[in-house]
Amino acid sequence: MEAIALICALGVAVIFGLYVWRISNWLWFKPKKIEKVLRDQGLKGNSYTFVFGDLKEMVQMTRDAKSKPMNLTHDIAPRVLPFIHKSITTHGKSCFTWMGTKPMVHISEPTMIREILANYYQYQKPRGGNPLTKLLARGLIDAEADQWIKHRKIINPAFHVEKLKHMVPAFYVSCSEMIEKWEQMVTNESSCEVDVWPHLQTFSSDVISRTAFGSSFEEGRKIFELQREQAELIIKAAQSVYIPGSRFLPTKDNKRMKEIDREVKTSIKSIIEKRVLAIKGGETSKDDLLGILLESNYKEIKQHINSNYGLSIEDVIEECKLFYFAGQETTGNMLVWTMILLGQHTDWQTHAREEVLRVFGDKRPDIDGLSNLKVINMIFNEVLRLYPPAVALRRMIHEETKLGNLTLPAGTLIQLNTLFLHHDKDMWGKDVNEFKPERFSEGVLKATKGQTSYLPFGGGPRICIGQNFAMLEAKMALAMILQRFSFELSASYSHAPHTIITLQPQFGAHLTLNKL
Repeated sequence: MEAIALICALGVAVIFGLYVWRISNWLWFKPKKIEKVLRDQGLKGNSYTFVFGDLKEMVQMTRDAKSKPMNLTHDIAPRVLPFIHKSITTHGKSCFTWMGTKPMVHISEPTMIREILANYYQYQKPRGGNPLTKLLARGLIDAEADQWIKHRKIINPAFHVEKLKHMVPAFYVSCSEMIEKWEQMVTNESSCEVDVWPHLQTFSSDVISRTAFGSSFEEGRKIFELQREQAELIIKAAQSVYIPGSRFLPTKDNKRMKEIDREVKTSIKSIIEKRVLAIKGGETSKDDLLGILLESNYKEIKQHINSNYGLSIEDVIEECKLFYFAGQETTGNMLVWTMILLGQHTDWQTHAREEVLRVFGDKRPDIDGLSNLKVINMIFNEVLRLYPPAVALRRMIHEETKLGNLTLPAGTLIQLNTLFLHHDKDMWGKDVNEFKPERFSEGVLKATKGQTSYLPFGGGPRICIGQNFAMLEAKMALAMILQRFSFELSASYSHAPHTIITLQPQFGAHLTLNKL
């Protein structure tokens, strides 16, 4: 009996020892080993700190930066990404930081960036971390490898130029409603101060409600508000070390995130089911994103006589959540920064208005005219350079990978800092932080000298599928605004770019509107 007890005790001790070793390896030995591998290749960075890595300092610096506005300058990286700015200033453009126990290598070399974006099988979206962060939107943005190919193929028809033509009336109606509100605000005065940010958010949400579901903003309002709240909770979750299993704890934030997810899915599912019933009842498919997506999905399943080739209802719900979030965020952000910059640089506002009046006069903008707005195109390109919607792109490698002259260990995170790339003096010149749309007078390729140094919509095969949609919507809105108003920055405007998933004005966008 004593021998059996001794064997059992030894077995327990061995198992316990293995667990202690595995935990110690995860929390200390493995990160320190990777740190040595990175340093031996000439990369510099902070020393690994037990469990948290750089997270504590990163969160504190972000909190401090957001506590007050900044001077009116386009050199915004120190406020938007203060920790990464400090790391790059200290350790060089290509360096490493720590997201908890995981190393994050910052890549700034255009040839390496091109390779990363081109090889989406090898450099995938990060897995792991806090699973709750997936509640905002998954779908195409989250799918990998063959799954991504399937999703992209089915969704592509919704964003063909021919289909976008049918969406221009929805852009016009939504923008007309916003302009009408502004005109009412300035009716009694020759000018009026307006925080245009909430109005532009409402406009872009209205557009996505109409173009995705054919419904009015009122029907989509709840989904939009819930998605915004979810984004704020997700940022909070992403800035903490995730302890496996902690998502099941009944914390206030966890419960709220799951509740929002249920509400959004229920709302979208109800819209989809009504549409599917209508299609089965013989109703022709509508020219909105959901109608085109369902039709494309149906054709894919029918062609292969197998539902595995199509998207499930759950997949369609996730794509709709993504339409809502990405569609609203990208255009709303692009327009708000454009109005802020044109409110500051009124000479360019005048150039843009002259072009709009030359092409359209006071008539309703049409797709052919919008496609030929060269000055506005240059302005948007420069706005997206200075204030890109996504300030960084992140990837992960699952096996040891050779990248340029680096050999990166499996499990390494890679970050492409779009904001720093767009503000790099070596690439753009000494006037990098100045608003100069003329940089793009001969197009993006000429401005970048063919280098992968401009990524407002990402790049490679996974470039944003809604890029043309966003640009067309923004052109329609800006053209209509310029036809009716001139504007400048109000004295009460506080310059405070910050990120809630995307780059936004923390204290709004207070402009003085003058009716023309």
